Amino acid sequence: MNILVVGGGGREHALIYKLSQSSICDKIYCAPGNAGISELAECIDIKANEIQKLCDFAKANRIGLTVVGPEDPLVMGITDLFEEEGLKIFGPSKECAAFEGSKKLTKEFLFKYKIPTANYVKADSPEEAIDKLERFNYPLVIKADGLAAGKGVLICKDKVSAVEAINSLMVEKTLGGAADTIVIEEYLDGVETSVLCFMDGNTIAPMASSKDYKRAMDNDMGLNTGGMGTYSPNPLITEKMMKKINDEILEPVLHGFKAEGLSYKGVLYIGLMIVDGRPKVLEFNVRFGDPETQVLMLRLKSDLVEIMLNCTDGMLDPSKIQWSDEASVCVVAASGGYPVEYEKGKKISMDGNLDDITVFHAGTAFDGEGNIVTNGGRVLNVCACANDIEKAREKVYSNIDKISFDGMFYRKDIAIISNTLDKGMA
Repeated sequence: MNILVVGGGGREHALIYKLSQSSICDKIYCAPGNAGISELAECIDIKANEIQKLCDFAKANRIGLTVVGPEDPLVMGITDLFEEEGLKIFGPSKECAAFEGSKKLTKEFLFKYKIPTANYVKADSPEEAIDKLERFNYPLVIKADGLAAGKGVLICKDKVSAVEAINSLMVEKTLGGAADTIVIEEYLDGVETSVLCFMDGNTIAPMASSKDYKRAMDNDMGLNTGGMGTYSPNPLITEKMMKKINDEILEPVLHGFKAEGLSYKGVLYIGLMIVDGRPKVLEFNVRFGDPETQVLMLRLKSDLVEIMLNCTDGMLDPSKIQWSDEASVCVVAASGGYPVEYEKGKKISMDGNLDDITVFHAGTAFDGEGNIVTNGGRVLNVCACANDIEKAREKVYSNIDKISFDGMFYRKDIAIISNTLDKGMA
């Protein structure tokens, strides 16, 4: 089977790493891909949001399965387009993908089906938003309604910072049209985690647990990013906690989708906050998380192609999805200035003695001389597996300084878990 993967980041590299291990897989194409992906797949010069070109390519190259990494093409309706042409594709429909395209839609769904989440209001103008601030205590959370590449969530400690955030989003348009509408939410004080699930329209199957780090700097300081590191499994997600998540979140979500007439097929990423031992939903994403995918693909023992085909065909069997007992850790090496302004084209050097780690490329490319150079904010994902999280962490950090490029930085506190458990445990 020929497989097409849409996207060009670390998530897509990790997916291709796993897809390539399947006996069903003959050849993998990736659009647009990156320098690291080119070692496993043929990279195609088509952007992820050029969905008609992707469809034409799939038809011309006998693609048996297309796997969509980023959210933009899903929200644009790539799944509907492919299915209309009789092409098999892994990812939710445009109607289902709207849950990531609109924070407001997600909140309305959660309240309708009594799924635990923070109280909220929506606002369609800066004046309305400022007026509605009076309904909340501080700190509070302000979210852009639309897609913002992980940068549309602002925590405001007082009214001054809240008004500044509203003006930045709605007047200065720092995120463009993504913040034409905003959501103002109650701040939840707890431990943030996430659960990624495979879905086939009738069944929801949670993946192994993981924990990611959104802030750019150590000790959760700095701006929000797409993610600076992650580890799996997450000790916070005990068997008892997972039962709560299943009973209070997953089953009601599946019931709500069915009640709305939505056949959700693909991956549903549920962002959670564990508050005083109770899970509450922060957000829905309609695709694999990044960098959660990197640690999960290192632990997945089952054939990913088979899982994805079963999802698209409505034949998902959770009992057949097996995970390694090993732990995995991922640390992101980022460009100086990320997540704001940063330069590209910095030559990447890697020591030939990297020991027992896996490096997934995120923002990389080849320059005119064939050198691998930086081509994004998050550049490389340095990952390792071991018998426990501490040993996997040691592997990553003992190797990451063997990698260098001008301006490179990374968090030093990924997968230090001792201080994160007590706030969220039941």
